[in-house]
Amino acid sequence: MTTHLDTDWIWRAQRLADELEARGDLTDPVWKAAVAAVPRHVLVPEAHQQDSTGTWQRLTTDTGEGLELTYSPTTLVTQLTDHGSHREATSSGTKPDLILRMLETLDVHDGHTVLAVGTGTGYTTALLTHRLGDREVYSVDIDPALVEAARERLARLGHHPTLACRDGADGLPEHAPYDRIIATCSVPRVPWNWAEQLTPGGTVLVNVMPAAINAGGLALLHRRGDRLEGRFSSRWASFMGMRGAAPTTPGEHRAPDTSSPRSRTTTTPPTPWWDNRVVWLLAQFHGLPDGVTIGMRLDPDTGRPAAATMTAPDGSTTDITLTTTNNRYEVTETGPTPLWEPVEHAHQTWLTHGKPDWPRLGITATQHHQRLWIDHPHNPTHW
Repeated sequence: MTTHLDTDWIWRAQRLADELEARGDLTDPVWKAAVAAVPRHVLVPEAHQQDSTGTWQRLTTDTGEGLELTYSPTTLVTQLTDHGSHREATSSGTKPDLILRMLETLDVHDGHTVLAVGTGTGYTTALLTHRLGDREVYSVDIDPALVEAARERLARLGHHPTLACRDGADGLPEHAPYDRIIATCSVPRVPWNWAEQLTPGGTVLVNVMPAAINAGGLALLHRRGDRLEGRFSSRWASFMGMRGAAPTTPGEHRAPDTSSPRSRTTTTPPTPWWDNRVVWLLAQFHGLPDGVTIGMRLDPDTGRPAAATMTAPDGSTTDITLTTTNNRYEVTETGPTPLWEPVEHAHQTWLTHGKPDWPRLGITATQHHQRLWIDHPHNPTHW
């Protein structure tokens, strides 16, 4: 029996492929054909969206509204986990435009063997399998329910890649070596297991996020002897953290210490986590403690944002006004740890090196050490 879904998705998938091509997110006709051929709604039968109150609402993708969302450059939240008083997204279907940019950046060729870390919905795996065939595609995810759902849905589409329930940091050594490894999750440091599972000259594309939210980007790393080395991509992206690969967990968060506030001014602009993510990444290496959270303070009269805020696990807080007086922002801090100083030092480093953007930053990873550098792996300024 033919239903509207048998035909309604086809023109939408083709429209998505055309849109991604027009936007420059894909240039390879083979990848464009894959986008047009893969029915994303089969792999993502339902998603979750937050309404105006912040409440998560379930949405099925077999309706007109659902299909429109599915075949658009949109991240689809597919799994929620209860965390005390709120629900948190723990898996999603990545934006198709980001996935296609990543696949083109990875420089996949016919005959390559690819390991996809973070199976999720299976959409990336489906695109790879359409391009390379079942025997060349492998994927791992730590969540058994996600793996089995993806396996069943991929099989319905005629795809039978090798899927495994595994901690992504372990890779999949029994089927190595791989020509390419792509991770649709973030890691605080690149797992050395991946390097050991690459062919000589093989490539890893992964979102490296050492500590705080947004403090990192996509790094394209090549296997060169005893190391992985490469630069960050020019187009920033951020993924959920790989479960099982979180950085060292800080101690229990104390209540914010609001006693004895200290005020001063600064020329360093607020909100680097949104406006200058290179500075925000560098701040992680200039003394910013692990576990810092960010937020906004609203003006009680207007309800509009008045200041950026930072809070550390030890209860230290920082409040930076969003407006200036004589080109200076007011900083108010409490608690034992000054949180804004590392950001100021990072901003000065950024200025000293000529305001580098992401492609000037790179990573060298060996079995025991990983370092961040600017311009050249042997630059004496590194972390």
